[in-house]
Amino acid sequence: MTNSGAPRSWGLTEDQVRIQSKARELANEVIGPRAAEVDRTEQYPWPNVEALTEAGFTGMTVPKSLGGPGHSFLDAVLVVEEMAKVCGVTGRIAVECNMGAISAVLAYGTAAQQKLAAGFVLEGDKPAICITEPGAGSAASEMTTRADRKGQGYVLNGMKHWITGGGVSRLHLIFARVFDQDGTEEGIGGFLAVRDETPGLSFGRREPTMGLRGIPEVEVIMQDMAVGPHMVLLPPSGFKRGFADLMNAYNSQRVGAGTVALGLAAGAYELALKFVKERHQFGRPIAEFQGLQWMLADMSVQLEAARSLTYRAAQSRGEGGSPFPDAALAAQAKIFTSEASIRVVSDALQMFGAAGYSRRNPLERMYRDVRMFTIGGGTAQILRTVVASRILEMKLPQRRNS
Repeated sequence: MTNSGAPRSWGLTEDQVRIQSKARELANEVIGPRAAEVDRTEQYPWPNVEALTEAGFTGMTVPKSLGGPGHSFLDAVLVVEEMAKVCGVTGRIAVECNMGAISAVLAYGTAAQQKLAAGFVLEGDKPAICITEPGAGSAASEMTTRADRKGQGYVLNGMKHWITGGGVSRLHLIFARVFDQDGTEEGIGGFLAVRDETPGLSFGRREPTMGLRGIPEVEVIMQDMAVGPHMVLLPPSGFKRGFADLMNAYNSQRVGAGTVALGLAAGAYELALKFVKERHQFGRPIAEFQGLQWMLADMSVQLEAARSLTYRAAQSRGEGGSPFPDAALAAQAKIFTSEASIRVVSDALQMFGAAGYSRRNPLERMYRDVRMFTIGGGTAQILRTVVASRILEMKLPQRRNS
């Protein structure tokens, strides 16, 4: 593949260039050759997880005080992008090992909770965020899973679905409506549960997905699941307003999701660029046809714009003291990158003609994989509301008569 990584002029440090180069080498030599098999078998790629862990690409954002390397979000984004160029599933795993649920625990967890979560991700676990329910998707606050106070702890009952990595992940961050011992609702809270260790935690049906088939989307079931007080993730604002704080972890995950889409698009662009230089029709390379030249030019413009938005969103972590990326920047990056990436991958496939439509060609897989990212982690439509709310400086309610 050609190098379509960020140019040095973008402002990467020497260390970041080294991280990017190391990630690219691992992706091309180890991860890429396995991608088609991961898609075909729909099996979680444990060998890829082991390779990421050995390379130091899991738990990158864990601070040194917890045994991690203390890398920035942008450092992690560089790794995710390179993995996703060759394997969307591995790119997504790299996101969850460095962003998402781990961000929430590092921001709001007790010292013991932080140590627990850090240990998991440094070993290659991708913690699962468990929010979505059959009747509560974009309207996450309408969840029905409940946590009832019993003594010092809580008992959870309910079901989540479309939980990425549920069952293969060890650590699960589960959101539930909280009720005190008198049955009075207190708000929405986060609860940590560990696969094979937390009684009452089980896993149901796996969703047969269009793409990203190597990472399961499953039902997570809580049936009289007892959680001690040491496993309650409680922001300083408490249950009443803490849900909004915990949901800020999605800003991290949205940057990560946008990065996977970016990587898929960059990988598709590289394949298309190489192909048009080598493919001959009508006695000359098809790169000489202006129609394809303009398609490539548009693809490069969209990639560079998407990369700039994504990197800027990643760099916003820590600005103003926030442990998460800026909500509006994260939403803008995910909206633009997810939509642009679908176009780029589609155009790359078009350049290959019938060959691009074949399952022997990675573009067929990449086209299916990239389609997820205008949906998962906040739809492009909901995220537009997030951006509009910020630029108008007003709350934009979705409910009728609210």
